[in-house]
Amino acid sequence: MQFDVGLELLYKPHLATPSFPFPSLIMLINASVLVPFPRALVYATYRDKLPQIVATMSNVKQVLLKSRQDQQGTVQQVYEWHGKSEIPGLLKAFLSEDLLTWTDFATWKEAEYVADWQIQPQAFRDAVTWAGQDRYFEAGNSTRIESRGKLVIDPHRLKNVPGFLAGQVSHLAEEMLAKQAEPNFVEMSQRVKDYLEKQASHSG
Repeated sequence: MQFDVGLELLYKPHLATPSFPFPSLIMLINASVLVPFPRALVYATYRDKLPQIVATMSNVKQVLLKSRQDQQGTVQQVYEWHGKSEIPGLLKAFLSEDLLTWTDFATWKEAEYVADWQIQPQAFRDAVTWAGQDRYFEAGNSTRIESRGKLVIDPHRLKNVPGFLAGQVSHLAEEMLAKQAEPNFVEMSQRVKDYLEKQASHSG
């Protein structure tokens, strides 16, 4: 499989003030992967088989489907993710594993082979904005998935965090979320490939 994952960290210094000199953080996600199966099959597998796909992922405890609505070629889903990772000591003072639990809102538009998503961490909800889009393209008999997203953390909106620690805590939170985003995209793609290969061998 071919992977191309890029995470770019930007800053918005114009949001900093003399009394609160911490800029907002922006992480741009720009990733793509080639899965060696037809587009319709790959798209449907990501959309409909997520709990089975992530069951053996190294940094995921579990994924729970909270709701699903199917209407005229559009599927809206809400998943609750529970991740696994080591929480830095400074963050442990302000949260337990809340940063490793998040709600995933996804809208799948089959006619366009697109999935729009928004992620809401349980921790620092008011400070974190995380959304993007995955597009599925034909590549011969394979499928290229391109994921584009943006994660914004606003230190001004971190609740229960002392002002003098807000900048450092937001940096650590960004690093934690980035560690979830990049490996999840790559490992999930590999798990989809493994799943489809297994299904093909059983049907054969």
